[in-house]
Amino acid sequence: MKRIFGNTIVIAPIVFLPTAAFAADQPQDEFAIRALEARQQEAWNHHDAKAYASLFAEDGDCVNVVGWWWKGRAEIEKKLTDAYVYVFRESTLTITGVDIRFLTPEFAVAHVRWTMTGARTPTGIPVPQQGIQTHLLQKVGGQWLIAAFQNTNSLPEMPFPKGSVAPQPGSVPKS
Repeated sequence: MKRIFGNTIVIAPIVFLPTAAFAADQPQDEFAIRALEARQQEAWNHHDAKAYASLFAEDGDCVNVVGWWWKGRAEIEKKLTDAYVYVFRESTLTITGVDIRFLTPEFAVAHVRWTMTGARTPTGIPVPQQGIQTHLLQKVGGQWLIAAFQNTNSLPEMPFPKGSVAPQPGSVPKS
């Protein structure tokens, strides 16, 4: 019995010390991630595609609110440069909330709630929007970067229909 107990004392620090060190770093890491999200808002509102793209890992992915999938920092920068010419030229992004969950010491998930004004639809009409982004963040060389980004427009939550839904005016009925 002494032998088993002795081995436990030797093994326990090996197993629990990394966890304790990770827990001690979490407040600093959470602060760093919140700072990254603040830089996202700042870069967007300055319409600075290069600064915005710099928040992503070199091989980071971005799926925007309409489902366009941009692969890599260079493509993210190019697509945003194009978008800032007209669609987002007068847009203002406001981050309204950030929830962070650490998966490991090097990976975290952040859900970022936002509102946007001044964005123009393809027809040129500004539409106020709100949504939520999901970020998979990776700590690389001591710096948190977005490895994967999914953006979704949000509508107010409502109860699910309990039966068939009446067609909307102007919609084409299914045959």
